[in-house]
Amino acid sequence: MTELKQSNIIELLQGEFNHPEWNEPIICRVEVDLPAWLTKLTGGPNWEVYSEAEEENCISFAMREGSKSATKLAPKLAEVTLYHNGYAIVDVDGSSLFDGSLTSGANDYAHLTYYHADSGEKITLN
Repeated sequence: MTELKQSNIIELLQGEFNHPEWNEPIICRVEVDLPAWLTKLTGGPNWEVYSEAEEENCISFAMREGSKSATKLAPKLAEVTLYHNGYAIVDVDGSSLFDGSLTSGANDYAHLTYYHADSGEKITLN
């Protein structure tokens, strides 16, 4: 009886750790709703991207707060830098509003999506 239990435990452990699909390369993509995120961070609506610059390890977006009011002379300006590792920095009018990870699960405006590197097929996680 003890041999049967040991055999079952060994089979279970082998099944847990023998996943060849875990050795396949994957791509993780972070998608961010920048206007909605900046609205949440600043409380000001109508944010828009007016330029972007891509570097080796990040993408930076220059944004401005649009206003439907003609009395507002100078809109707020923001710079959002999204690093490929999931880290982000947000500065609005020279003040830091966010400096941290987008992938921690605490951000409703950032979504992670995974793809097979070889085929580009989307991976659905349970």
